[in-house]
Amino acid sequence: MMSDSIREQCGIFGIYNHPRASELVYLGLRALQHRGQESAGIAAADGQRIRIHKGMGLVNHVFRHAEVLEPLAGPIAIGHNRYSTTGSSTIANAQPILIDFKAGQLAAAHNGNLVNADVLRLEMEQNGSIFSSTTDTEVIMHLIARSKRDTMEAMVLDALSYVKGAYSLLFLTRDTMYAARDPRGVRPLILGKLDDGHVVSSETCAFDLTGATLVREIEPGEMVRIHGNDVATYSIPAFGRHPTPAHCVFEFIYFSRPDSFVFGKNVDRVRRKLGRQLAKEYPAAGADLVMGVPDSATTAALGYSEESGLRFDIGLIRNHYVGRTFIQPAQSYRDLGVRIKFNPVKGVLKDKKIVLVDDSIVRGTTMKKIVGLIRTAEPREIHLRISSPPIICPCFYGIDMPTREELIASEQSVEAIRRFMNVDSLGYLSIDGMLDVMPQPREHFCRACFDGKYPITPPASAKNAIAEKLVDNEGYLARG
Repeated sequence: MMSDSIREQCGIFGIYNHPRASELVYLGLRALQHRGQESAGIAAADGQRIRIHKGMGLVNHVFRHAEVLEPLAGPIAIGHNRYSTTGSSTIANAQPILIDFKAGQLAAAHNGNLVNADVLRLEMEQNGSIFSSTTDTEVIMHLIARSKRDTMEAMVLDALSYVKGAYSLLFLTRDTMYAARDPRGVRPLILGKLDDGHVVSSETCAFDLTGATLVREIEPGEMVRIHGNDVATYSIPAFGRHPTPAHCVFEFIYFSRPDSFVFGKNVDRVRRKLGRQLAKEYPAAGADLVMGVPDSATTAALGYSEESGLRFDIGLIRNHYVGRTFIQPAQSYRDLGVRIKFNPVKGVLKDKKIVLVDDSIVRGTTMKKIVGLIRTAEPREIHLRISSPPIICPCFYGIDMPTREELIASEQSVEAIRRFMNVDSLGYLSIDGMLDVMPQPREHFCRACFDGKYPITPPASAKNAIAEKLVDNEGYLARG
C-alpha cells in the first residue's frame, strides 16, 4: 500500500489477432486493476469499424454483464484503467477515446502526463478546436487529426513530435494496432506474444493471466505498428538527440505488481533489494520482528528481514474486498478506508518492539492512522522504516503529487514527521541507496520527487515555485 493517497497513473492493455480479443483485454485489465480504479473501457475493431464501451468504476463493474462484451467483436482490442492525474473524475475523461476523422476511426489509451498539454490545448482552442474532455489524451488526438501527413503512422508520429512529457500509448484503427512510448521511457510498455497474435501491456502480470509470453520492452522513443504478421518499428521525433532514459523509479517502489517485469527486471527482486539496503542503512537494534504495510511494502519488509535477521511476521490483516485507499478522491473517504481496510494482529504485536516497513510517506495522514491502529495492539515500540527517500517535490509525469504543500517531507523535518507519526524512530532509505539497487545505471531513472531534478522540464510556473522552496533532504533518521 502506498501511504497517503498518491493517485497513480493508468494501466493499458491491447491484443492483436485473437478471436476473443475483447474478452482477453477484460482479463488483462483485471490484472492491471491496481493501476487505476476510477474508470475502465475497451475499444474493439473487427476490420470494418471500432466499437467501444467504458464506464466509471472497477473493471468487473463496468463489464459486469456478459452482454456488454458481446458487441465488442473483432480480433483487435485495447483497454484502459484510469486514475486521474490530469482531468476530473467523469465519464467524459474515461478511456479509450474514440474519434472519427479524415483518416477514419481511431481509438487511443494513454498512461502518463504531458508537461505541455495546457499550452497545446490553449493554442488549438484559440484556433477553433473544441474539446469534450480535460485529458492529455484528447490533446494528442487533436494533433493527429490536424496532421497533414498521408498515412496513419505518419500522422501519429507527427503528433507525437509536438508533445513533451510521459506517455505510453495504444492506438487502434479498424485493422491495425500501434504502441508508442515517450523518448525518455518514463512509463513501462511491454510487447508480448499470444499464439498467432501480439499483446501490449503496461506490465507483464497481465501477460500471465492471458497466457501471453514476454517478447521485449518497447524502447523509449519507439512506436510499433502491428498489422497482419508484420511488426514494424518507427522512431518518434524527440526534443534533442538521443535523450537519456528517465524511468520512473516509483514503478519499482510502489506502482507495479511484484510479479511484473518492468525496466528490465522483476519488481519483486528490486523491492527485496530496497528492503535489504534499508536494513543496512537503518537497523533497529533489539527489535523483535519486522512487518510490512500490505501489500506493496510486504516485499521490502521481507528484504529487511532477510538482511537484518529479524523475524518477519504478519502484523496487519488487509481486507482485500476494500479498494486501495489512495484511489479515493476525498480525504474523508480515504480516512474511512484505512479504518475498514486494516486490522492489527494483537497476538503478534502485543509487548513487541516492531519494525514497520512501508514504501513511502506522502501526505502523512494515512500512515499516522495506521500507526494509531497498531498502537491499539499495545506494542512496546514502533520503529518506522520507509523503503524510499523523503518525497519533497511534486511529479508532473503521471503521479498525483501536484503541490509541495501536500508533501509532508517538503515542509517538515524527519524529527517532526516522527513526532507526528507517534513512532519511536523513523528512517528513510537514502537516494544513493535506492539508486544503487536499480537494475540500470542510476542516471536512467527519474527521481525528481526526491531531489527536484526534473529530466523533462516542468511548466515554468511550477518549476519556479519548486526552485524557491527546495529543501535539504539529508538526514533520513530521527530517533525519539
